[in-house]
Amino acid sequence: MLVAPLLALTLASTPPRWMDLDERGRTAALADLRALPLAGRLLRASERFLGTPYGTSPLGEGEGAIPDADPRLRWDLVDCVTLVEESMALALANDAFALLPVLDRIRYRAGAPSYATRNHLMEAGWLQANAGAGFVRDITRDVGGPDAREGVKVLTEQGWAGEVGRSLALPAEEHITGAFGFGLLPVDRVLAHAASFPDGALLLVVREDGPDRVTRVSHLGLIVQRAGLTYLRHATTRSPAQVVDEELGHFLAYHRTLPWKVVGVSLWAVQDPRVP
Repeated sequence: MLVAPLLALTLASTPPRWMDLDERGRTAALADLRALPLAGRLLRASERFLGTPYGTSPLGEGEGAIPDADPRLRWDLVDCVTLVEESMALALANDAFALLPVLDRIRYRAGAPSYATRNHLMEAGWLQANAGAGFVRDITRDVGGPDAREGVKVLTEQGWAGEVGRSLALPAEEHITGAFGFGLLPVDRVLAHAASFPDGALLLVVREDGPDRVTRVSHLGLIVQRAGLTYLRHATTRSPAQVVDEELGHFLAYHRTLPWKVVGVSLWAVQDPRVP
């Protein structure tokens, strides 16, 4: 496996991780981001997560919250979704005081953070909410040209009765149903277009649909273009089980060996909703 060597090369030139800074250091690092354009802020913010350990669902609604008392913000653990969410919040917040409110807007639909209003599902929740709020925009057709096509996730109560749907333990009134579209670049055409993927764009791995599944998206990360190669910056469960920069072809080759068939990727640009 090539992940560990790639990680070592990346970490050799990266700044201290967020988890290794004290509060004063994190405040200063956050202030330093403001001089960069948005793509640069995304790359710099996510770069400080390189080497951060992977942890399943490390964020929750805070101490005493039921059913998830994990912190609403943390630096020592990320999974693939919270790496993206925290990097976005760091890139978009004006200062340290705005960081948690921005993160809450990304993670929750409305009002006070709660387990029921969290954007648990990617197509039916996270993408819908964050596109509607102006935080993300589907650019799959922009970068994929005629190779891009329309993807869709049809979510019914059969999906909520499946293993993952049941595990979320959401009340029936929170069972979102419907057809949710997104741009899809077939997996065989991804590398042909990879050089045109913008720095800081979100890449979502899309797999075969099934009526008992609540999502088709199994993983996501941020695009990094470096030295003529395209990397995915993501939190991986594979060794070394931490945030890495992995060459995109290598990443896709591995995921295509897994039983749940990969059919393509969806590309989304991060936006600042305050900028027209």
